[in-house]
Amino acid sequence: MIYSLHGELIHTEPNLAVVECGGVGYACRTTMNTLKKIGSSGEVRLFTQLNVREDAVELFGFADTAELSAFKQLISISGVGPKAALSILSDLTPSKLALCITTGDSKTLTRSPGIGAKIAQRIVMELKDKVAKEQHISAVDYASAPAAVESGNAAAEAITALCVLGFALPQAQAALVGASPDSTVEELIKYALKRLG
Repeated sequence: MIYSLHGELIHTEPNLAVVECGGVGYACRTTMNTLKKIGSSGEVRLFTQLNVREDAVELFGFADTAELSAFKQLISISGVGPKAALSILSDLTPSKLALCITTGDSKTLTRSPGIGAKIAQRIVMELKDKVAKEQHISAVDYASAPAAVESGNAAAEAITALCVLGFALPQAQAALVGASPDSTVEELIKYALKRLG
């Protein structure tokens, strides 16, 4: 298993980066987000996933482990292949993808080429619990939310989304204090982000 490549970036094209290591050029399928991060030349490190099929062996490379992890989660879903996963991760950063999943926003996923409504809904349905677990958020955490933000599932989902974005649970809970109990998840997130600066 090839965990990462560290070498000279010698060629790029849409969704492809070639990294030369020890005289060998490794062609890595990648996302537009990774290509933006690594530029067009110089020394780079890509975190990789080797995909072996009957008709092909492909190497996928990403600028950081968060994007690699998101890629692995996406291709674990039936009907989502590497091409579809790259398409999604070219449009969305891992944190934005996690936000879409935790808030049930499958519509945003359909903006990526090749992603239909059914696949987008399956991604949200199958990954929602996994994403929440990765962020160490549980029902117990929701129960400890201040009474002022206990507005049902919308508040819980907003707190989950804020934690996915990197805010600590107490920070996320405090940011929702004073929000209207009738707010949607999206409205709560916007409200909290304004307060968090």
